[in-house]
Amino acid sequence: MNLLLILCFAAFISIGLPNSILGSAWPIMYQDLHVSIGNAGIISMIISGGMILSGLTSARIIKRFGTGTTIVVGKAIMAASLIGFAVSDHFLLLCVFALPLGFGIGVIDTGVNGFIALHYKARYMSWLHSSWAVGAATGTLIMSFGIRQWGTWESGYLTIAIIQILLIGILIITLPRWKSVNDVPADNGTTEHHVLTLKELIRLPGVKQTLIVIFGFSGIQGTMGLWISSYLVLVRKVPEATAARWVVFHLAGVMVGRFLSGFLSFKMTDKQLILSGLALSAFGIALLFLPLLNTLLLGTLFLIGLGFAPIIPSIYHSTPTHFGNRFSQSVMGVQTASLFAGSTFVPPLFGLIAQEKYYGLFPYFLAAMIVLVIPTVFLLYRSIRGGEALSEPQDEVSASD
Repeated sequence: MNLLLILCFAAFISIGLPNSILGSAWPIMYQDLHVSIGNAGIISMIISGGMILSGLTSARIIKRFGTGTTIVVGKAIMAASLIGFAVSDHFLLLCVFALPLGFGIGVIDTGVNGFIALHYKARYMSWLHSSWAVGAATGTLIMSFGIRQWGTWESGYLTIAIIQILLIGILIITLPRWKSVNDVPADNGTTEHHVLTLKELIRLPGVKQTLIVIFGFSGIQGTMGLWISSYLVLVRKVPEATAARWVVFHLAGVMVGRFLSGFLSFKMTDKQLILSGLALSAFGIALLFLPLLNTLLLGTLFLIGLGFAPIIPSIYHSTPTHFGNRFSQSVMGVQTASLFAGSTFVPPLFGLIAQEKYYGLFPYFLAAMIVLVIPTVFLLYRSIRGGEALSEPQDEVSASD
């Protein structure tokens, strides 16, 4: 495992750090800021907007500056935004810093995913996405420690900002190593990113289907994460404290599944991992329709997490294979935008449907979404000649430690 791979994992863990801290700190923050508890949703939407914007513009940025420099700049934007959160004493200021925070996270997400997809085997993509969950959990621990130790949410944001700054220093020192590795391995005689407009991207065979799959599946994941606890309490009559623990069990299924899928990728292709994950997810969602005992219901949540695990990492890793190395970064950017759009807009849609009375529709909503996704996956593989490679898969980078 070489230095660049370690830095990619460190960068991905670090973008997971701010993910859950808003929710962890908001019970204190909204009182200090004298705003409604529901205002957290506004900040979250603005952060997501920054992520979507980064996905649509990241290909040009990476082509102009390279992956290493882009990650450094993204980290600097994140650090400055987190410091802004720490010193803000007004809700509007948080909104101002939320957009660049989302942009910084998004551009790093796209850059690292693109670099791993081009230069490393599928197992590293699965483990990369598993490491993000480590960052999210660590960020929550940092915030809870700051609140418990010093009684302030600002300390949590400041601590995570300092971690970003330390990583910036390491990345700057290693910039020559990044520049020694072509961002795009040789493909049809070129090592240049070919930046496509959105109109040109949509014309590529398989791109429309890929975006629909990612949007739909990220919407399923987001809906599961946001509403499963409410479904368990209001429909299945699970005690609130127990429901909260069960949600963690579901998330553990995702993390364990991504770790295991890294090993499965030694024997299975990206396509096989995607189809297996969809089948397992669909089976788990189908089980939610049954009047299961609590023990079996808990196992079902873990099973759904296992099914979710390999799908997005495998789609990302297969991007250069499906669309060619030159176009992969442009496609990766719109895939990231679609991912964030799905996780941002689909979960509130179920909230509008449920309206505090109809949470029993939760399994039906998930089933409808998975029914949209599965046929589109088959249309994707049909449009790219049954999933055959458009370019040869790349070897791992040869830069040594």
